[in-house]
Amino acid sequence: MLTLYPDIKPYAEHRLAVDAPHELYIEESGNPKGIPVIVVHGGPGGGCEDYYRRFFDAERFRIILLDQRGAGRSTPLAELEANTTADLVTDLEKARQFLGIEKWLMFGGSWGSTLSLVYAEAYPQRVHGLILRGIFLCRPEDIHWFYQHGASRVFPDHWRDFVATIPESERGDMVGAYYRRLTSENELEQIQAAKAWSIWEGRCATLHPNPRVVEHFGHPHVAIALARIECHYFMNQAFLEPGQILRDAGRLAEIPGVIVHGRYDMVCPLDNALALSDVWPDAELRIIRDAGHSASEPAIIDTLMHACDEMADRIEGF
Repeated sequence: MLTLYPDIKPYAEHRLAVDAPHELYIEESGNPKGIPVIVVHGGPGGGCEDYYRRFFDAERFRIILLDQRGAGRSTPLAELEANTTADLVTDLEKARQFLGIEKWLMFGGSWGSTLSLVYAEAYPQRVHGLILRGIFLCRPEDIHWFYQHGASRVFPDHWRDFVATIPESERGDMVGAYYRRLTSENELEQIQAAKAWSIWEGRCATLHPNPRVVEHFGHPHVAIALARIECHYFMNQAFLEPGQILRDAGRLAEIPGVIVHGRYDMVCPLDNALALSDVWPDAELRIIRDAGHSASEPAIIDTLMHACDEMADRIEGF
């Protein structure tokens, strides 16, 4: 089983000003002349983690990490103004042009799979291929599953903690109830709601309990951006038209893809991946029998790294 490559440091870091007030953090590592690969992080609002660089052979890939609007090291943190899916797609295209890249490989998980798909459907000529994990189609039923009824029955103990901060009279619309608190003028109320929202996700993300993942999700810097931006997007149906990703999947024709999905993914259930696979014949679906949602799970890591090597061989014509 493959494990992550040794840690590496960026050879370049950039700040890219986009629509005011947003400024994006972008970094490059690996081989400047290698295959460009853009890591599209989850959330929305999750930001990139340093270990994301370690999925790729540093001799073969030019590894690009980009923190989306309001996330990670982009500024201002947790900003909701001018923060929509269309804005993030435009930002990816601006970043591609800024870095002087003609075509790149996209590597995204969870919300990162959503945004990668929307970008590839808008700019198919700019995409070598897609390696996607934990498919999230952002349909109303997908949001309802995790934030209203579904995952609550699998993790009823953790769900109790998630709903504890919300009065019973408001629990019929958990996303709406959290949104009111996450956009409150009361900063203490904001951070308390953010940590509860984010820890709920962290607890459900892995097949086996992983305190490191939960600790990361509960960090105030991560939690406030993740919770505010996710809730903002989910209040607005992710700024997508109904069924948009599957409807426009024909634009992915001839773009190779690998879809990696844990069978026991409780954040984004497997039916998301099956629905995508049905309308994207150029993608191979790999169901991981002993994994949940997180990219940090051993079997997910192994499958993603094999997919990176295979895609590199294909791009290089081996």
